Amino acid sequence: MIGILIFPDFQLLDAAGPISVFEIAGRFAKAPVPIKLIAAKPGPVRSSSGVEMLPRKFGAPSALTTLIIAGGEGVDAASTSKCTLQFVRAVAKRGIRVASVCSGAFILAETGLLDGKRATTHWRRTRQFLAAYPKVKLEPDQIFVRDGNIWSSAGISAGIDLALAMAGEDFGEEVVQKTARQLVLYHRRSGGQSQFSSLLELKAPTGRFGALLTWAREHLDQRLTVEDLAERAGMSSRHFTRAFIAETGTTPSKAIERLRIEVARSRVQSSSEAIERVAEVTGFRDPERMRRAFIRAFGQPPQSLRRAAKENMLQP
Repeated sequence: MIGILIFPDFQLLDAAGPISVFEIAGRFAKAPVPIKLIAAKPGPVRSSSGVEMLPRKFGAPSALTTLIIAGGEGVDAASTSKCTLQFVRAVAKRGIRVASVCSGAFILAETGLLDGKRATTHWRRTRQFLAAYPKVKLEPDQIFVRDGNIWSSAGISAGIDLALAMAGEDFGEEVVQKTARQLVLYHRRSGGQSQFSSLLELKAPTGRFGALLTWAREHLDQRLTVEDLAERAGMSSRHFTRAFIAETGTTPSKAIERLRIEVARSRVQSSSEAIERVAEVTGFRDPERMRRAFIRAFGQPPQSLRRAAKENMLQP
C-alpha cells in the first residue's frame, strides 16, 4: 500500500502527481496498487490552492510499503506535529521506502531520519534547510536523491520523477516507460539532473556574491577555478566555499557549470555556431564535457536541443 501524507496547506500536485504515477503504473502492470491518503486527523484537508482532499487518520505503519510526504506552504507547522513525526519514524523503522516531495523534506529532516544522509528539496528552500539541518548532506542541485530506503525530491514535477523511479523499481522499465508516455511526459528524468529553476535563479544573481557571478558569466572562457573566484572575492578558498554554499545553496564549481550551461544552451539554440566553438567560448573546452553537462541538466545533448529549436522555428 502506498501512503500519501498530507497536512493543511499542502501542495496539491505534490500528492496528486505520485498518486497518478502509481495508479497508471499499476494498471499497466496489471497489479493495481492500493493508495491511501493519510493525515494526522481524519476529515477534509485544505490544500494551499483551496481544493480539499479527504484523507484517513494515520493507521498501523505495517500496512504501508511506501510512504510519500507532500510539501507545501503548511510544511513548517506540520514539521512540529509530534503525531506526524512519530508516525513517520515508526514507518521508517520498518525499513520500507519513505520519501518526500519538495519541502516535505523538512518533515523528514525534523524526524532525524536524514541526519548523515543525502537529500534534496526545492531550490527556494535551500538556505532555510541548510541553516535548520546542518547534519543533512543536502544536494540542492538534484531532482531527486535516494539514500538507502530514504528518498527526497525537489519541487512539484520532480515528485513525479521520483514516483516514476519508484514505479520502475516495482514494475520494471517497460511499465514505467508506458506510464511516462501516458502522462505525456517528454522524457523521464533521472535523479542526477539539475533542478532547472536553479539555472534560472543564477541569471540575475543577487546577494553577497551577485557581482562575482555577473563577472563570471562574462568571463566563462577563463578557467574560473575556486581559487580564482576566491581571490577575486578577497577570501581564502576554504572560507569562500563555505560562504558561497551558505549564500547560494550550491558549490562554486556547480554554479559556474550552470552559468556555462545557460550561455551554451542559448548559443546552441539561437545560432548555427559549431558545437566545438560553443564549448570553447563557454569554458567547457571539450565538446564531450559539454555534452555530458547538457544531458545532466536537460536530459538531451546539444545537437538535440538545436534540432528541436529549429523545428519550432519552422512551425507556422
